[in-house]
Amino acid sequence: MLLSTSSVFPERTAAAFQLAAELGYDGIEVMVWTDPVSQDAGALRGLAEHYGVPVLSVHAPCLLVTQRVWSPDPWERLRRAAELAETLEAPTVVVHPPFTWQRDYARTFADGLDTIAGQFGGVHFGVENMYPVRMAGRQFVPYAPGWDPTGIGYASYTLDLSHCAASHTDALAMADRMGSGLAHVHLGDGTGEGRDEHLVPGRGGQPCAEMLRSLAGRGFTGSVAVEVTTRGAKSRAVREADLRESLEFARANLTAPSPVDA
Repeated sequence: MLLSTSSVFPERTAAAFQLAAELGYDGIEVMVWTDPVSQDAGALRGLAEHYGVPVLSVHAPCLLVTQRVWSPDPWERLRRAAELAETLEAPTVVVHPPFTWQRDYARTFADGLDTIAGQFGGVHFGVENMYPVRMAGRQFVPYAPGWDPTGIGYASYTLDLSHCAASHTDALAMADRMGSGLAHVHLGDGTGEGRDEHLVPGRGGQPCAEMLRSLAGRGFTGSVAVEVTTRGAKSRAVREADLRESLEFARANLTAPSPVDA
């Protein structure tokens, strides 16, 4: 069980390591963003060693707010994320489908992803399911060729349950379509209101427990990362309680061995 550093925002990357160690998480997923520590292999290795919590997944800088992290070139950002994962011996890089305005990147994404995966043989590049955006009663898809990566077909996937809620998608059916390519899970809940909520699991309508229980039967050997929003927490104690509840929920329902123990 991993803790995504995004789950402690607006606290910074180092706080995720501290909380993961205190609460008993097995590892960390680093969301690479504007915090310099999230981009620095040496700093991350130092935090991992100090707190005894390894980095086991790296989320490439794919968000709107991270389009200038490392480079404006999305291929360079993905390559740097892969280098970071390889240096830290993290087996997974999470990547989003291209935005529609990234025309060159989108046109060559599938082939380019295969190429870069071949350069980093020990790393899985889990393409994440996204969701359409709804604004002012209208809906549009900001990803090319779409928000559902299983429509194209990739070697590895990241399944995000909150994104399933936002896209009104059956998460179990999505996992079925990902099949043996399911390499990583983002655990968070949602109500299906059409926005990305990343609720503590059990506080929305997603089949979080059923998904976790199904992983062993799917032959899943990847990792599960708690990715919840705690930015509304009024104190560190409230944030800590939410992250503890998320871990306890996962441990109660996850029957597959953790990537650390496997």
